[in-house]
Amino acid sequence: MADGKWRRAGATLIRVIAVWAASALTLLALAGILPDFRLQSDDGDTITRTAFTAAWGAGAFGLLSALVWPVLVRALLIVPALVLGALVFFLNGSLLLIALRLIPDGRGDAAPETAVVVAAVMSAVASATSTAFAVRDDDAYRRRLSRLAYRRRRGRPADQGGPGREGPPGTVFIQLDGVGHDALVAAAAAGLMPTVAGWLADSSGHRLTPWRTDWSSQTGASQLAILHGSNHDVPAFRWYEKETRTVMVSSRPASALEMQRRAIERTRDGGLLTIDGASRGNLFSGGAGQLALVLSMAARRGKGSRSRAGYFAYFSDPANATRTALSFVAEVVREVGQSTRARARKVTPRVKRGGLYPFIRAFATVVERDVVVAAVLGDLFAGRTAVYADLVAYDEVAHHSGPHSRDAEKVLERLDRSLALIAKIADRTPRAYRIVLLSDHGQSPGETFAGKYGLTLKDLVRAGSGLPVPRRAQRTRSASEARDAVRIALHRPVEGGVDEQAAKLSDPIVLASGNLGLISFPDIGGRASREQIDRRHPALLSTLANHPGIGFLLVRSEEHGSVVLGPGGAEVPIAELSDEEGPLAVFGAGAADAVRRTDTFPHVADIMVNSMYDPGTGTVHAFEEQIGSHGGLGGEQSRPFLLWPRGLTDPLDIMAAESAESAESAEPGESVSAPVPPGGGLVGAEAVHRVLTRWLQESSGPQVPVRAEGFPGAGPVDEPFPPGVPGAGPTAARTARAIQPLPPPNRQDPAPDATGTTA
Repeated sequence: MADGKWRRAGATLIRVIAVWAASALTLLALAGILPDFRLQSDDGDTITRTAFTAAWGAGAFGLLSALVWPVLVRALLIVPALVLGALVFFLNGSLLLIALRLIPDGRGDAAPETAVVVAAVMSAVASATSTAFAVRDDDAYRRRLSRLAYRRRRGRPADQGGPGREGPPGTVFIQLDGVGHDALVAAAAAGLMPTVAGWLADSSGHRLTPWRTDWSSQTGASQLAILHGSNHDVPAFRWYEKETRTVMVSSRPASALEMQRRAIERTRDGGLLTIDGASRGNLFSGGAGQLALVLSMAARRGKGSRSRAGYFAYFSDPANATRTALSFVAEVVREVGQSTRARARKVTPRVKRGGLYPFIRAFATVVERDVVVAAVLGDLFAGRTAVYADLVAYDEVAHHSGPHSRDAEKVLERLDRSLALIAKIADRTPRAYRIVLLSDHGQSPGETFAGKYGLTLKDLVRAGSGLPVPRRAQRTRSASEARDAVRIALHRPVEGGVDEQAAKLSDPIVLASGNLGLISFPDIGGRASREQIDRRHPALLSTLANHPGIGFLLVRSEEHGSVVLGPGGAEVPIAELSDEEGPLAVFGAGAADAVRRTDTFPHVADIMVNSMYDPGTGTVHAFEEQIGSHGGLGGEQSRPFLLWPRGLTDPLDIMAAESAESAESAEPGESVSAPVPPGGGLVGAEAVHRVLTRWLQESSGPQVPVRAEGFPGAGPVDEPFPPGVPGAGPTAARTARAIQPLPPPNRQDPAPDATGTTA
């Protein structure tokens, strides 16, 4: 043990000396290149003296970075996160100027703007040198990366697994936001995602299957159900609630917290991550005790609830801060160049990408990605049982550039490199980990509704209602999680996206969620009926139903119950809806059930509008300014994916076992819905939650949480975990249920095709 201690100390000393030498050489090189930077006296110095001066300056800069930088970043947490990123260069330059002042005899000097450049280059060189040495030193690599995330683990047992990686494995769920099943398969086949392709090609690696979203194919609905088990009464990304006269927005912290509370109240379950879990970059916490960049927690106050806590863990390392800041600037330049090229080539369809969008894109594709990935790496070294992280980069770029664009493909390449890093680190951690990759929805391409027809959905509704319409179509604000995340980082309120407060009570409120539109009449109590709407606006429903850009409407009829209206006077009672014929035929299997389910929601809009869908081209028309959209029915947006290690139970076997259990417990004559439709695949995000929960049960032992103390609406706690169960304790008492082993599957697993996909 003593020999190992001295060996580690010697390796650390060698690494420090190597980084110091590399930094000193960098200073010497920059002093010879930059005119406003010197390391010599006015009369000149010998080579030896100049080298000594460079070594002194590099050492002082390194020491200041190690001691002062973390204190500065912690003090500046009151500064908006995005502003902190911009201050990185200034802070680094200031530290260098101080270091130069510490050189004896005043031999070091630099102009302020030159100091910024020198400090950035030195931080990058020091980071590269340190990483190169640490790669060969597992202990050093572990220490360096583990401190990027939460290091305080009060009350936690020692790392599970130990040097021999014994004990139950942990699970990392990585959500690639907006990446559809077909997009993933195509990217892997084209060589854009070699890590994913390797998982699929390895016979002992992973398996891939699509799953079907609910009608509301967007992150708010899907992730809420995946993490908390229910997305009941989430009809869209944003919707109007008449009793409170408010618009719920999935990316607004207060709305996200309320959505989370309602889900917990309905399921009586704290969430997927309740036992020793970590939630990174998500809209919802999943019941995790470790949080970073979790939107719903941004609405809460107090220690441990700050959504920006992950920024300090990452930016406390000056090398990380410099690297991310440089990448941020490069991404802004890249977006400006790509959008300029698209305009010059007159690429269609396209949307405006000016204003603040380049910075929003850079925030999503660089800052959030880097912070979230670093937090996940820290979780791996901390030995957490379950980690769920959302990477939003592809979704944001695909909205504005298109899901099949070269811009979006480049983002997939960079995301694959992040996956490769996580997989590499998972092989070095004291606890074994299984990586599950999934998405919350896909994206469907197509020209915007306003671009195609010259008016927005709101304009069309006002025209059909006999209300004045602006001469020029106004842009509809996009439902962008990244845009709202930036506003939160800047301490700015997240807007609802409509002028509902200024609207007259007699005017309809029109909201957009991709190619799904919601129309509400605030002065009509409860859900307005078709008859009420016809009496007030006789031409509205026929105007909407017969418009070429609209696929179908859902309204409530006093005479027939809820009905679906389509072109040419089509009218089908919801009980008679079919996937094979009628207005929903082009939308594919499961569309009728998805509409019927949404119709039961208390806050379903008075009129639900789904855009047209062309199955030949796969295109839809978003009611927002997006040429890659999701939110309704039609095409790839409703077909995300689930990619899991082969050692885990097949999702279809899990759902079949649940179906059998339901059939056994059902009353005579009671119908049992099939969780697996004809043709295979999972239906609904709630089914995905049940699969992920089962996988955690298989790994972590015979008990899982069903209620968690401290969650609003979670209800009373019946009994605590027995001693020894991870997460047990007086403040984390939970009820539990024993899981039963699944019966052996009575079918053979289908063989993967060329891409690794199974039916």
